[in-house]
Amino acid sequence: MTSGTPAEMYLPHFVVKQKLTMMVNRYEVSESDESGNPTRLMALAEQKRMAFKEQVTFFSDASKSRAVFGFKARRKLDLNAGYDITDESGAQIGFFRKDFGASLLRSTFHIEGPGYAGTGQERNQVAGLLRRFTELDFIPIHFDFVDAGGAPLFSVERKMSIGDRYRVTVPDQRVDFRVAAAVAVALDALMAR
Repeated sequence: MTSGTPAEMYLPHFVVKQKLTMMVNRYEVSESDESGNPTRLMALAEQKRMAFKEQVTFFSDASKSRAVFGFKARRKLDLNAGYDITDESGAQIGFFRKDFGASLLRSTFHIEGPGYAGTGQERNQVAGLLRRFTELDFIPIHFDFVDAGGAPLFSVERKMSIGDRYRVTVPDQRVDFRVAAAVAVALDALMAR
């Protein structure tokens, strides 16, 4: 763990599962045990397929009666603008953006939250290049996010399953669960998985 003020909502590990449907990308975010087995539903989000990926809202349950956090592009149709991550009341709790220049060879994202800033990259450059230039769906997607000093903030690893399943590990207690969950879903949505 990195020193600093712990996040308001900290979870050391959780899973994000994309459910396959014809018209909607559905993401279920669940707290998990250390082995990655879901234990408690924390949030879910739906995004219409083929829609602009400018905003995603996470709800407390399937009734979608209570929005609990989300992310939204700062500017429409500007891929360099970045995304604000907000809590239930709309207050900003984080920010991320894709670094398109650095992403030509290895997808790279920048992230900020209370008390930290960092960068996330695909763990394996060869796998990233293969994923870009082939139609092979089984190539892993693994991202490691580190702070400016190189200390780990969190990691996102895709596990093979029907629909994509991501295991998120958060060793840094400054990283709010909602920030890491928003980024994990964004990695899937923005990379058109």
